[in-house]
Amino acid sequence: MTNVTIAVPNDLKSRLDGYPEINWSEEARKAWREKLRLLAILDLLTAKSTATDKDIEELSKKIKKGIADSYEKKA
Repeated sequence: MTNVTIAVPNDLKSRLDGYPEINWSEEARKAWREKLRLLAILDLLTAKSTATDKDIEELSKKIKKGIADSYEKKA
């Protein structure tokens, strides 16, 4: 197995140290595996996409506006 060293802020390290029973290396491995699983799904879903960066940016703006509008209606 290969070792990877990561840097974390001191406050985060202090909080992690508060739970010595947790294997934080294993938790990091689990998180990385899950992220890779989700990225693989995204790759499969977008493999045949012809959308451009501009198309994606426009869609993103519409989604954000829709979310903002729905929150305004609830308020």
